[in-house]
Amino acid sequence: MLARSERLSILDLARKAVLSAVIGAMPPVPGNEEVFGLKCGAFVTLKKDGKLRGCIGSFTGTGSLGSTIVAMAGAAATGDPRFRPVTPAEAESLTIQVSVLSEMIPALPSEVVPGLHGVYVRRGRRAGTLLPQVATEEGWDRETLLSHSCLKAGLPPDAWKHDDTEILVYTAEVFPEMEERNQ
Repeated sequence: MLARSERLSILDLARKAVLSAVIGAMPPVPGNEEVFGLKCGAFVTLKKDGKLRGCIGSFTGTGSLGSTIVAMAGAAATGDPRFRPVTPAEAESLTIQVSVLSEMIPALPSEVVPGLHGVYVRRGRRAGTLLPQVATEEGWDRETLLSHSCLKAGLPPDAWKHDDTEILVYTAEVFPEMEERNQ
């Protein structure tokens, strides 16, 4: 579990990376805090007026947590194919949420716990994931979460019931910027 000061440092770095990315630069990765040297994956989610504006992540990271945050925040702002790139004018109004990930482990469908587990499904060359908080935000039960994970992977919604579909789960320490700053 990360300390509040570490979560705030991570959020500050993500904000700097978003602001830098929209003008075509990237901030240096600070080396002065131990948390930035962790080896783990992370996702950075951007929202505007409560609606998704970009979300990019890496399960294994890009080296250190600091370099992963810089890369994923920049990519969420400028490289999420579902959205046009964030403009400098709108960058300040975005809210940021960071999800620091555990390792993925294989799971049976009956072992998936909505709200606790993120789900990664894979069959052949198709794969997709939903972060743990998605099931909570949407009010999904296990079967709905598994079905939507399959759809995200471009698979039929019942693909999770078939032996040739691999299911992996992971947990995430999720911290939205507004909640951390208002504590």
